[in-house]
Amino acid sequence: MKRLLFFTLFFASFHGYSSDFEWNTKTQQAYLDIFKLKLTKGQQELSSELGTNGVALYLDDYADMLYLLLTEDRRSYEALVKKGEQRLERLEDMDQESPWNRCLRAEIKMHWAFVKIKFGKEVPGAWDVIKAYKLLDENAKKFPQFTYNKKALGMLHVLIGSTPESYRWVTKLLGLRGNIQQGLQEIHSVAVKEPLFKPEAQLIEYLMQAYVLRLSKSEVTDFQKFLNQNDDNLLIQFFGNSILMKEGYGEAALAIANNHPASREYLSIPFFTYHKGEILLQKGDYDQAILAYQQFLKQHNSGNFIKDAYYKQYLCYELDSNSKQAQAYFSKIKSVGETNNEADKTAQKASDKPYVTFTANQRAVMKARFASDGGYYEQALGMLKNLTEASFTDLYDQTEFNYRKARIYHRMNDFVAALPLYLRAVELGEKQNWHFAPSSCLQIGYIYQLRNEKAKAKSYFEKAMSFKKHESKNSVDGKAKAALNEMGY
Repeated sequence: MKRLLFFTLFFASFHGYSSDFEWNTKTQQAYLDIFKLKLTKGQQELSSELGTNGVALYLDDYADMLYLLLTEDRRSYEALVKKGEQRLERLEDMDQESPWNRCLRAEIKMHWAFVKIKFGKEVPGAWDVIKAYKLLDENAKKFPQFTYNKKALGMLHVLIGSTPESYRWVTKLLGLRGNIQQGLQEIHSVAVKEPLFKPEAQLIEYLMQAYVLRLSKSEVTDFQKFLNQNDDNLLIQFFGNSILMKEGYGEAALAIANNHPASREYLSIPFFTYHKGEILLQKGDYDQAILAYQQFLKQHNSGNFIKDAYYKQYLCYELDSNSKQAQAYFSKIKSVGETNNEADKTAQKASDKPYVTFTANQRAVMKARFASDGGYYEQALGMLKNLTEASFTDLYDQTEFNYRKARIYHRMNDFVAALPLYLRAVELGEKQNWHFAPSSCLQIGYIYQLRNEKAKAKSYFEKAMSFKKHESKNSVDGKAKAALNEMGY
């Protein structure tokens, strides 16, 4: 959910409502530069506007938020948080009758919600989200024709609408209301009616589809066209790299990681190097993957994905049958980094167990898993061609084998082959605290949803949410809830 909150609450026309809030030539150009991650240039363009223009205060804050999220600069965190608080105080003294006042204050609160959650301060971040929602909802009632307000409010409506059933009482208690389709329509209206903010709103739509719902193949094709049309926008390219990796387009993602905007005007983002390591691991190019992870650790030596980078180097060596080096990296995982995201938590959890060398069959399944994640489906199937469930003696390994093979066939659109393997994974893992059974139920639900067999889809989405304890519960429950919402349940 964090990862989803990080990636979807990221974003914060021309309306002459108040001289306190002006989208003039300077602020428009600053916005375009900051949105492209030309942060220094954008903030310099705002310098003469900061004393009198609320839009400039908002954009200055937007730049600080992007900087912290994409660099995780711990040394600058406290000072920039204080600057955010000061901007809010100044905005509160500006024209309260302008629709921009509550809207921009809400977006600044959302900025710091992102940052606080990314830096491990979840509770204060969550309260900032709630305060932002209240401001946006109040603003929508006071100024129903103010389109820009729908960008941030639409995102929150999507997120709240996808909240798992077990947490719905919290949103109701706090007065938070959400609906996925309503939220998507609100964001789309900004893309249609506000030319200046069209690329930002379009990016948000793609993020919602990718991380809350699903992107179809045609939508991925459209997304790639969108990336090509914005090849000078580093922020769009960064999210493009992330989404293409998530959707299994490893080669396209690798092309962006190797060839994104990188002049001195742009912010330097170490996570491109981390992503490069991930894709090379998927390709089975272990030596180059290790080099990429090591380069990432030189660029980014504290914060998120540190544990995971060590864990992935351990896996590279283990999958390459170099147990001595694998054990050396395995032993370092506990003493480095943080556990503020799922990847680092997974790495930490693995390091809590005794080091065990993979068997040849376990190695084959792990290689197939990574190849499948990168979209290398034929290679993945080839790694499993000589294996059956009987090749494994451990119940965990048997369950994982069926699930991983099902995922490969599913991604190849061979539902006939995928379904019985998913069902077998459910049968084997139903009484365990592993994610394979609930994840299989979620994927079976998607297959029936695609076939328009709504009753069967509903049954499996609900079953996916019924599993009480497993490492992917928030993610699985959120996706199942979103799918049910999408179908009208």
